Amino acid sequence: MNARKFIAVNSREALKLVRVELGEDAVILSNRKVADGVEIVAMGSAELSRLSETKVSAPKAAPAALNKQALNQAAALGAKVLDANTQREIATAKKEEVAATPAAEQAGILSEIKTMHNMLKEQMACMAWSDMQQRDPKRSTLMRDMINVGFSPALSRQLLDKMPVNGDSAWVRRILAHNIRTASAADDVVTRGGVYALVGPTGVGKTTTTAKLAARAVVRYGADKVALITTDSYRIGAHEQLKIYGKILGATVHAVRDTEDLKLTLSGLKHKHLVLIDTMGVGQRDSRVAGQAEMFDAAGVRRLLLLNATSAGGTLDDVVRMYHGSGVVGCIPTKLDEAVTLGTVLDVVVRHKLTMHYIASGQRVPEDLHEVNLDYLLHRAFKAGAKPTAFAMQELEFPAFMAGSGAAPMMRAEYAA
Repeated sequence: MNARKFIAVNSREALKLVRVELGEDAVILSNRKVADGVEIVAMGSAELSRLSETKVSAPKAAPAALNKQALNQAAALGAKVLDANTQREIATAKKEEVAATPAAEQAGILSEIKTMHNMLKEQMACMAWSDMQQRDPKRSTLMRDMINVGFSPALSRQLLDKMPVNGDSAWVRRILAHNIRTASAADDVVTRGGVYALVGPTGVGKTTTTAKLAARAVVRYGADKVALITTDSYRIGAHEQLKIYGKILGATVHAVRDTEDLKLTLSGLKHKHLVLIDTMGVGQRDSRVAGQAEMFDAAGVRRLLLLNATSAGGTLDDVVRMYHGSGVVGCIPTKLDEAVTLGTVLDVVVRHKLTMHYIASGQRVPEDLHEVNLDYLLHRAFKAGAKPTAFAMQELEFPAFMAGSGAAPMMRAEYAA
């Protein structure tokens, strides 16, 4: 039997193939779904007629019209089955189209509602800010001053919401100083001793700060009580640079590669008062940051996070999130001599509740490492606002800015007043 098989994505397309190949009078023998779509087995009417004449064992006197009638009935039956499947597919497609239309319309409506909601929030925030400027110009001026010197709208708003009626810039500085954590004399890394790793992104000043801390310890306890370790096998000349500092200070310098190497090295340095580890500088989103933290946790090493005071607030937030962990005991802001304003790094220290141990403001060893003086830091931070700059927010621009910042989610935290 010379039957033909046709496969298409649906019955409609399969029927087209049948009609093109076998003609309009083709007889459908079977119709079923397969992995690739729909399979139709069909035979041309002429072929089926010849097959009937050959196979049918009817008497010779049987009229020829009988074969033709059987052929027509088979063709009609096959066409009915195919048409039924086609109509069912069309109906299903229409239902899906009808169901999809309301969903698309609803999505569009929801999008418009969200847009209108955001616009309304911005307009309301703008009106609220304008009202605040009229009712409490002192508070609005302090808000603008804080933001212009680098403090975030989130922190500025939360602090000023608690400001009393008679509050002023002195009150703001006092509250900020109260919320900036600093290491006590007993917690000072040089006095307390132990093993500390200085961590942070590339170029933040880890090697220089390591040498500054080591110099302080050498002056107080002697070179034989201080040891330096480097894990930086990535940066060219990193080990040599630390070796030069170690030679100047008279302290031993060691290089380690992995966790086991670090544990072995530390076991031989238990008699040292202070061991400082200079680490490899990588971007805060580098996968090696997590591996570095695991190595120090496994060896029981505490960490000091270095924060570049010249970085933007969003970058510093990201650095803290990526490097922070239970082993981080505090931070050291660096490059204060290069930063135009200190508001940004102080804001990050407050919001993330970090403890400042020292501040670094230059390349000299050990002169450019200082104990934290909050009065000086806050005075310098707000002093920068008196200088005109293209990046400072002007009075007329502030309502729109505050409306936009109010729409963004903020970090919620409690600050002591």
